[in-house]
Order: sequence, then structure tokens, then C-alpha cells
Amino acid sequence: MTEGTQTANQSGWKAWLSHRVAELRQRDGQIFLVLALVIGALTGMAVVAFILLTERMGMRLYPAGGAPWRRLFFPVAGSLGIGYLLYRYFPNARGSGVPQTKAALFAREGRITMRTVLGKFFCTSATLASGIPLGREGPSVQVGAGIGSVLGRSLGLRTEQVQKLIPVGAAAAIAAAFNTPLAAVLFSLEEITGDLYAPVMGAVVLASATAWMVLRVFLGDHPLFKVPQYQLIHPAEFGVYAILGVAGGVVSAAFTRLLLSIRLRFLRFPQKTVWFQPVAGGLLVGVMGWFVPQVMGVGYGYVGDALNGRMAFQLMALLVVLKLLAVTTSYASGNAGGIFGPSLFIGAMLGGTVGTVAHHFFPAYTATPGAYALVGMGAVFAGVVRTPMTSVLMIFEMTQDYAVIVPLMIANLVSLFVASRMQHEPIYEGLAMQDGIHLPTAETRQRYGQRQVVAVMQPAKQFLPAELTVGEALERVRSSEVRTWLVIDRRGVIGVINLATLQQQLAEGADKELSETVDALAFPHVHLDQGLDLALQRMGANQIDLLPVVNRGDIHKLEGIVTLRDVLNAYGVSHA
Repeated sequence: MTEGTQTANQSGWKAWLSHRVAELRQRDGQIFLVLALVIGALTGMAVVAFILLTERMGMRLYPAGGAPWRRLFFPVAGSLGIGYLLYRYFPNARGSGVPQTKAALFAREGRITMRTVLGKFFCTSATLASGIPLGREGPSVQVGAGIGSVLGRSLGLRTEQVQKLIPVGAAAAIAAAFNTPLAAVLFSLEEITGDLYAPVMGAVVLASATAWMVLRVFLGDHPLFKVPQYQLIHPAEFGVYAILGVAGGVVSAAFTRLLLSIRLRFLRFPQKTVWFQPVAGGLLVGVMGWFVPQVMGVGYGYVGDALNGRMAFQLMALLVVLKLLAVTTSYASGNAGGIFGPSLFIGAMLGGTVGTVAHHFFPAYTATPGAYALVGMGAVFAGVVRTPMTSVLMIFEMTQDYAVIVPLMIANLVSLFVASRMQHEPIYEGLAMQDGIHLPTAETRQRYGQRQVVAVMQPAKQFLPAELTVGEALERVRSSEVRTWLVIDRRGVIGVINLATLQQQLAEGADKELSETVDALAFPHVHLDQGLDLALQRMGANQIDLLPVVNRGDIHKLEGIVTLRDVLNAYGVSHA
């Protein structure tokens, strides 16, 4: 065959392949369903590998009858080693995975890199195997969503299509991690997309079912927890379940508030300390584990003991407190792992504690403590994650007992109400805000087609460096025509300051730096997709005539500015 013939054949194959790819891209619906099957299968296998790897590594590090020093050494060593890897190689694999997944969907054009997927898988596996009491379900969500993102971008899909694959992978991960395919669909729509009527529902269902089938093929049909048959002894028990819901709401709010406050303190430490901050969590877990081994690890075996009434009242009450402190410190200090599993553990121990007290005083009118441990799991999960319907369906799928539905609904709704009143900010939104990621609300997502900031945004031209003193800043702006300025540092924009504030700060001390006069995590701003009415409202509330327009994925990344004059002109109102 001549060289010219070979070249012609190669050109023909390329033309045929390009034609086939073009045809396939016209069949978006069919490609999407095929991708849902592939993502479901790959995510299911990844979760199975996750489960086997963490369990086998944990058995090697903590063999039956192992010496007590292991419970102190391995959490510290593990958190130190993984802390360095997260800092040096996998910065986006830190934390739970759910906030990062939502950030990828709404603020990063569906982008999760293969490095992040691999880092999340291996770093979380090592962290959990070393005894750090975090969960594997949240990280599985980011891994599943990452698989969808990598596949979609590799096939050259449009950004909108890649974004649609994020909830598909998330649902597959939850279905395999919890063995609850229906709850996985509801969680993906309720928490990840925030829309129960999302157009990706068909693909989400398909991926969830596929991942669930993969789990059953490799690990068999075994529920996450084996529980006895539930029975409602007396209608008066509903009152006890309502009390359990109140307790669940209080504990959920305390969990969220404590985790966010501790994490905020760690975030304020110098950047060079980030790599060994996780040791704080590892050390606390090691000290607790030396005396109370049940604190360590995910602890699903101990949850099973509580559900079947094989755990003492004093130990369950103690574990509520110790696990709460261990989990919040471990997460806040920067270890890789989720909060799904810990919330179920704390809920089971809380429910068992309340059930033991109720059964002690009213034995003829209440069920065994195990029933309350079961409902407590749902109550705390609903209060922490703020997904009450997912919680009800998840516990129902775990038990396959319809009789538990009504007590679950009562406890979950009461817990959600109490937790929302005591802690207004949901945990995932709070974590994202601390990372400088502002996720859009449902109201914002409905604003498309209305007057938006992007329509009147203009480039920013005047800045004040954060290291300037108040006196130096006043001297610099003395002849400026504007009365509001952006404050910037190496990260980008960190605040907004007006002339009145500068003059007020001057009275307190001319040597104070501008960085001390602004809040880098909570300064007035807007995003591209937000409405002009919101921009006008924030200008009025802060007495400024200019707002920075910042990126949703990084609050310090400046996109432009919007001024009061521009907003009023957009509404047809003249402004002198």
C-alpha cells in the first residue's frame, strides 16, 4: 500500500469519526442516558472499593486485641501525613465533599478535576482507616460527581451538559454508600440541585439504580444496619418522639454552630500552618480513643449495637458529647471526611439515651430504646443536613419497615424546626461561605430574564491596598471624585470602604491598617446573576454607592463593579 493511499485512508477514518461524533452530539438525550449508566457503574465500583479499602486498612491498623498505643499513635500520624498531602497535592480534596460538589455545579461550570477525585478517594480512605471519626458518604458524593465531570469534559460536552452530570454522579454515590437508591435520588434533587423537579431526574434515577445494582453484585444484599421489627406500643409515644425531635434539633444546632466556629478559628491561622492543622483533630481523637475506643472511626458497628439495645445508657450519653467534640474538631481542623456518618452515629446515641429514659419511667407505654435510636438517627440527620424528606426515606429504606414512618416524620420535622430557629445558616452553606464560595439561592436561580447585575457591570478602576493606614488612605483619596473604594490584598478584593467610615476610623487611630477595618469574609458585594434590586438594597443598607461584583467560586475574585448611578439609569431614574 502506497503512502498516499494510507494518508487517504486515515483522512477517511477521521472524517467518518468526526461525522459520527457530530451525529451523536445531536442526540443529547440518548448520550445523557448512556452516560448516566456509565457514571452509575463507575461510581458504584468506586464506592465499593472505598468501603473495602477503608475496612481492610482499618483492620490492619487496629487488629482485634491490639495495644492501646495504636489508638493514640495512628490518628495523630494519619492526620499529619494526610494533612501534608492535602496541602501539597490535593487542596480541593479537603473536607466533606458536598459543599465542593455544589460549588462545582453552581460556581465552577461543573469542573471537578481527576486529581481531586483521586485525592479525595485515597486521602479520605487513609484518614478514616486511621481512626478519624468522619464519614465516607460525603466524600463519595464528590468522587461520583467528579467522575461525571471528568467524563463529560473528556467527551467535549457543553458546560450546561457537564453541570447536569454533577447530580447524576452524586445520586449514584449515595445509592451505593447507603444502599438506599430512592433516598439517593431525593438527596441529589433536594440538596445538590435544590430542585425536586429538575429536568435531570430521569438520569439521576438511572444512575442511582445502576450504582445500587453494582453494590449488590460486589457486596451482596446487606442493609447498612440490621434492626429488629419496629412496633408502636401506645399513641402516647408520639409525644416522646416529639421530645426526641426537640433534643435532635438542639444537638444538630450545637453541632453546626460548634463546627463552623471552630473551623473559622483554624481559617484565621497563618497559611503556612494549614498542613499540620489536622493534627489537632487527630490528637483529640487519639486522647479520647485511649479511654473510650467507641469514639474512633465511623462507628457503624456501635450504631448497630444501639439499634438492637446492646449498649448501656451511660455509654450512649457519653458518646453523644465525645463524638460531637471529636467530629467537629476533626472536620474543622482540615481532615478529609464527611458528616453524614457522624450525624447518624450521634443521632443513634441520642435516641438511645432518650429511649432508655422513657422506657425506664414508662415501660408499658414505650418501645425499647433501639426504636428511639433508629428515629434519633433520622432526627439529627435532618437537623444537620436540613433534608427532612431524604432522612425519612433513607431510614425507611434501611429498615424496610413502614411502621417507622410516622414517628420519623414527627421527630424529623420538629428537629428541623428547632435546628433552623437556633442556627439559621445551614451547615453546607456556612462551610461554603467560609471558603469564599457563595452558592445561589432558589430565588436567585429564578431571576434569569430579569434585570441582572451583569447587564450594568463595568470594570473596576480605583482600589486601596489593604496595607495602607487610615491616614495614608485619606491622603490618597483627598482629591478623588468617588466616595467609595474597594480594599484589595494579595487574594483580591477583601472589602468596601467609604469616606465616612475612613473619617470615623481616623478618630480611633490614623495608624490602623485598612485590612483591620473590613471583614474579608462578609463584606458587601453582589454576583453576576443577582438582581439590580438586591444591589440597590445592599448599597442602601451599607451607605455606599458602589459594590464589587465577585465570583461565586471565590469571593475575592473581582469580576467588576456596579455603581448606584448605573443601577438607577437601568431603572430609568436620573441621579444627580
